[in-house]
Amino acid sequence: MKEDGHGLNLEFILDKAYQEKFLNKEEIIFLLSQREEEKIKQIYAAARMMRQKYFGQKIFMYGFIYFSTYCRNNCTFCLYRKENHALTRYRKSETEIMETAASLAASGVHLLDLTMGEDPEILKQHSEGYDQLLHMVRGVKKVSSLPLMISPGVVPSGFLGKLKEAGIDWYALYHETHNRALYAQLRLGQDYERRWQAKKQAHELGMLVEEGLLTGVGDTVDDVADSMFAMKKLGAEQVRVMSFVPQEETPMAHWDSPARIHEMLIIAVMRLLFPDRLIPASLDVDGIKGLQERLAAGANVVTSIIPPKSGLAGVSNNTLDIEDGNRTVPTINRVLEEVDLMPATQQEYHNWVCLSREAVR
Repeated sequence: MKEDGHGLNLEFILDKAYQEKFLNKEEIIFLLSQREEEKIKQIYAAARMMRQKYFGQKIFMYGFIYFSTYCRNNCTFCLYRKENHALTRYRKSETEIMETAASLAASGVHLLDLTMGEDPEILKQHSEGYDQLLHMVRGVKKVSSLPLMISPGVVPSGFLGKLKEAGIDWYALYHETHNRALYAQLRLGQDYERRWQAKKQAHELGMLVEEGLLTGVGDTVDDVADSMFAMKKLGAEQVRVMSFVPQEETPMAHWDSPARIHEMLIIAVMRLLFPDRLIPASLDVDGIKGLQERLAAGANVVTSIIPPKSGLAGVSNNTLDIEDGNRTVPTINRVLEEVDLMPATQQEYHNWVCLSREAVR
C-alpha cells in the first residue's frame, strides 16, 4: 500500500469512508489539505458515489425568504450587522411574504427557508413580535403546504416549541466555527454555549437542525476537522459550508475571499462523513456559475432560490443573479440536466423529512 509523506494513503481513507466508518481527525485533515488535481478528483468522485448511494440522482431545492434585514448583533463578517448604518434595511409585510411563499411553492421548490436577522422588534420577549412571527409562519404553511425552515437566531426553548406547533420543521442556527476563540472574534458578544444549547433543544422538541460553517475567516483545516466532530455530536440533519465574501462597512471588509477549493473539499468531506445527510450548494456565494462545482463535490441541495422582482436580498452576495432570474427553478433545472442530475419531487423531499423527524423522535 503506497503512502504519502504523512504516512496516510488516499485509497485506504476513501475505502474507510465507503464502509461508512467515521474518519479520524488526521484523515480528515489529510483530505482537506489535498491540492493535487488527480487526488481531488478522486475525493469528489467518492463523495458523489456516497450521494448516489442515498439519494440517487435527485437534488432538493430551497426557496429563500429573507423577510427582515434588521439585526441586534454585530457579527464582524456580516453585511447586516447592527452597526452598519450605510445599509438600507427592510421588513417585509405579511402580504409580500405570502405572495413570495406561494410563488416559490408553485415554482417547484421543496422547502421554504424563512430567514431574518435577529430583529429586535420581533425578538423582544413578551411582546407582540413573537405572536406576529408565529402568525406569519402559519400563513406561509397554509399558502405553500411545504416543509419550513426558520433562521430566527437564538430564541428561548419555549418559543421554539411554539414555532414547531406553528408548522416549522427545521431550525437553522450556524456557529460558523467551533473554534471558540475564533467564534468570539466573529460573533461579538454572543454566547457560544447558549447557541449550541438552542440547537440541542430544537432536536429535543423533534425539529430537524441545520449547522453551518464559514470558511476563509481565519479558520484552519484543524478547525474544520474539529467542526466535523461537533456536527457529528450534534447529529445535524443538514450540514453546510460557505466561503466568506467580504462585506462593505464591516470590520472584515478588506479581507480576501478564499480560494473556492477550500469550500469544495469541505463539501466533499462532509459527504464522506455524513453520506445520508443534506448538504447545500448555496447560490449566495458565486451564483449559478458556481453551482456545478458544488454539485460535483457532493452537494445535494440547492439553496438561496429567490424570485426576481420580489424585493428580497440574499446574504453574502446579496443581489447576485436575483433580478436576472438566475436564482430560479428553471435555471437550476437546466444546470442539473447538464450534469445528469434531476430535481426530486416534492413528495420525495416530504418523505425524507418525515423519516428524519421520526428518527429524531
